[in-house]
Amino acid sequence: MRKLAAVAFGAAAVLALGACAGEGAGGGGVEGGETLAPEDVLVGVSMPTQTSERWIADGEAVEAGLEELGYDVDLQFANDDIPTQSQQIDQMITNGADVLIIAAIDGTALGSQLDAAAAAGIPVISYDRLIRDNENVDFYVTFDNYDVGVQQATSLLQGLGILDADRNETGEEGPFNIELFAGSPDDNNATFFWNGAMETLQPYLDSGVLTVPSGQTDFEQAAILRWQQENAQRRMEDLLTSTYSDGTELHGVLSPYDGLSRGIITALQGAGMGPSLADGLPVVTGQDAEIASVKLIVDGVQFATIFKDTRLLAEQAVIATEAYVNGGEPEANDTETYDNGIKVVPSYLLESVIVVADNVEPALVETGYWTQEEIEAGQAD
Repeated sequence: MRKLAAVAFGAAAVLALGACAGEGAGGGGVEGGETLAPEDVLVGVSMPTQTSERWIADGEAVEAGLEELGYDVDLQFANDDIPTQSQQIDQMITNGADVLIIAAIDGTALGSQLDAAAAAGIPVISYDRLIRDNENVDFYVTFDNYDVGVQQATSLLQGLGILDADRNETGEEGPFNIELFAGSPDDNNATFFWNGAMETLQPYLDSGVLTVPSGQTDFEQAAILRWQQENAQRRMEDLLTSTYSDGTELHGVLSPYDGLSRGIITALQGAGMGPSLADGLPVVTGQDAEIASVKLIVDGVQFATIFKDTRLLAEQAVIATEAYVNGGEPEANDTETYDNGIKVVPSYLLESVIVVADNVEPALVETGYWTQEEIEAGQAD
């Protein structure tokens, strides 16, 4: 495979040559004046796991978008195993990938792979999870992760009745007892979610409208390694035993991901709470609009999720890849926020949406993300 770093001309010259040759967008890269045809482009796509429907959908969407441009795609899932992902990326480099799109399991564990990619002239696009502590991360596509955390906290406040649907304060003073969960400490996004959520909740914690009876308010205490549902369930069970066995009432749980939310709900229901919000189940938030959790929202069990339209994220990854293939640079809309410890990585950020029972249809059905039949069944076709 021809390596993109070997391009002899600047981006403007490349685009001009492509136009002269009758090549439109996706017309192929240029090396020494020679047009790189789409069928000569190989893109390695590394996704963290197939245990989450979200990552399966991401991988398939990225693959479909790249193949539509005529590129060859090597899509690999690493089953949440860091050595497996490292080996898969090594193999992609060996096989001559021209661009790498990587959603890292551990954002700090791919240093040698990034160095090898840079040595081979392969641009690296960090997908949704920022790859840290290495200068050889060329671009980042993601959502506004701090705002996702703000939305998670906002949905909790709405579920408790502290804020109304328009995010205005209702005058409700509580006090409400809540518990806090965070994502995996090796995922850079988890910190952004946490910071956005905690800065939103802090005024209510300071005023006493919200309290955390367990006292576990540090990220390290709340974090769930690898975003594992069973670990969230176990932690919730431990909290219920240690803090709520005396009859103290729990009103809400901040959860940053639907898989964790379902584990938390299982623990709550196992302790005799609910089984639904109408029956006294605590308000539980979420993220990713996974179909099983969307059904729980419609059924009045989980209160909310955050919808991140990963079709748009995949589209941006494809657009960024095409820019590199054409000898240019992807367009960033954020060049200040995402410092990976070595450099600020140019980024393209997308917006997300709070989904509750009242807006499932316009947010998820009318946009074609899920069908009504899938939601009623609680599983994807």
